[in-house]
Amino acid sequence: MSDFTSPFWSIYVAGLTLLGIAACVALLWWTQRMNTEVHADDSTGHVWDETLTEKNNPLPRWWIGMFAISCVFGVVYLLLYPGLGSFGGWLGWSQVEQFERQVQQSEEKTAPIYAAFESLSIEQLAGNSDAMATGDRLFMNNCAQCHGSDARGSLGFPDLTDAHWSWGGTPAQILQTIADGRIGNMPPMAAAVGDENDVRNVANYVLSLSGAPHDAERAKEGAAKFAVCAACHGTDGKGNPALGAPDLTAGIFRHGPASEAHIMAMIENGKVAEMPAWAHRFSTQQLRVLAAYVWGHGGGIPEPAKAQAAAETNVQAGSDTTTDTPAQPAAGDGPD
Repeated sequence: MSDFTSPFWSIYVAGLTLLGIAACVALLWWTQRMNTEVHADDSTGHVWDETLTEKNNPLPRWWIGMFAISCVFGVVYLLLYPGLGSFGGWLGWSQVEQFERQVQQSEEKTAPIYAAFESLSIEQLAGNSDAMATGDRLFMNNCAQCHGSDARGSLGFPDLTDAHWSWGGTPAQILQTIADGRIGNMPPMAAAVGDENDVRNVANYVLSLSGAPHDAERAKEGAAKFAVCAACHGTDGKGNPALGAPDLTAGIFRHGPASEAHIMAMIENGKVAEMPAWAHRFSTQQLRVLAAYVWGHGGGIPEPAKAQAAAETNVQAGSDTTTDTPAQPAAGDGPD
């Protein structure tokens, strides 16, 4: 297998680049030389079909000048900026350095805005109009692509405006979800439940937990088999936020309708869903403002001040210290 980090590829790319410029210069020289070889009848000597004679029509001088300037510009640019393989250019410019500098300038510019929010808790930020306006911009630019501009979600993405949370809806839990991300794993459970008839019975039992339309006889038969699911969802089906297992009594199914076919498919095939981590993209204060925006947008759950202070301290210390859930917790089909 080729090693693309070896010096050969750098030399290869630089050589092709310089060869391309040299070929343009050679083409210009050759066309100019050809234009000097003119016959007595002011033609190039080329005749087609015995009647069509190619006349000598030299290129306009302005065009030749622009062509030559372009070649010179190309050489100068490649000497000043990256373009010749691994050669970084005499100016030492890089797009990564420029990006980091622009990010730093942006953070310095916005620092006073977030400094005003530093002394406020997440719940207090949710009641601050300036913080919510800032949170709205953060959400629209980074979260609305999945959760929608109204935060009501869509198929596969949870509604953030209701009171149903697979991972918990307290300020600390929402902050941790945004900072560290979540990975929900509903494993295929058909083999553990039994045959297809057993899977159908359990699906009807799950529907019965929320009062959705179901077959009562099958639901009664599936109650015992639901014990396989109770390890994550609880014996009462109300879920477990520590595992990301959703409340099945809410009647909200994130990945499809409240139907027998959909729930059977979930039991048979399972589902893995991921909420990416954002701690690497946002500052601590931006994470807090965004968490406040989400918490205050719908069914946020209040929490004791000590728990919230501890969670915010963990986020400030780094994303590694805030992850206390399994890498792939058991999470079924439901609200986030």
